Amino acid sequence: MLRKIEIAGGAAGPRLLVTGGVHGDEYEPMVACRRLVAALCPAAADREGRLVGDAFECAALRGQVSVIPCVNEPAFVRGTRTADDGLDLARICPGNPTGSITEQIGHALSEEIRQADYYIDLHTGGLAYRIWPLAGYTLHPDPTILAEQRRMARAFNLPVIWGTSPALNGRSLSVARDAGVPAIYAEYQGGSDCRIDGVEAYLAGCLNVLGELGMMPRSPFESRCRYVVEDEREGSGHFQVKQPAPITGIFTPCVELGDRVGQGARLGVVHSADGRAQTDVVADNAGLVLMLPAVPRVVAGQATAAVLEVT
Repeated sequence: MLRKIEIAGGAAGPRLLVTGGVHGDEYEPMVACRRLVAALCPAAADREGRLVGDAFECAALRGQVSVIPCVNEPAFVRGTRTADDGLDLARICPGNPTGSITEQIGHALSEEIRQADYYIDLHTGGLAYRIWPLAGYTLHPDPTILAEQRRMARAFNLPVIWGTSPALNGRSLSVARDAGVPAIYAEYQGGSDCRIDGVEAYLAGCLNVLGELGMMPRSPFESRCRYVVEDEREGSGHFQVKQPAPITGIFTPCVELGDRVGQGARLGVVHSADGRAQTDVVADNAGLVLMLPAVPRVVAGQATAAVLEVT
């Protein structure tokens, strides 16, 4: 069910699992996964960059890297976030081996996560949202696992590091949490294109983590991290409930991703399609603009922005 690529190292070591395409409309992770395989094993790709198999060797690698470039292929084929059963794969893990297509994929993904020693899950905002680049993790109750996740997130080297409530279930990281597998996820922009800067950042991030874990040589790099936030409050990390649109209409932002705003700041305005109604969206709290819609149309109750409280 899951098309997996295995790269075996020249010496014993841990197994790192890297996944992309948990949602079918998130393209940079899929490309970054292919690029990661080619970077670790140049013989894995032909002159046009196509992968030519599913099992390779890398003498410089200590351990094993398992890569699943597109976890949710049925959703990708549809060009949407979810498969035709309408279930969000990032909400139904650990899935069900006899359930709908998404539940079966969730079960297969969960089995792969449980077999890993470390896990990286790559995302974007999809077609609906744009997200300021971040590496995140759950605030795991085991201090040893939490320390490993902090180390991985810092090595991934994006502008924001965000530790959030461990109580959110149904996700790939909640499966890792329950299995005791140190895990991080990443978000980088979104929309209908595939940004090369996102692909390059994800490739570099994965290689940095491999170096941090001692799985391969990696040169020192300049830190891009600007904010480190840990928020144990229930629901932290849940983008889709932030700053709900008061009406259905066209959202025009007044801010950009990465802006610092104060509480009550005007984030944008929603006009009804007929132009007869207008209402402002204002920030519930001060902080960093972390998420904005990727398309102008918003539906009443839909998140219009997320503002991350930072110090």
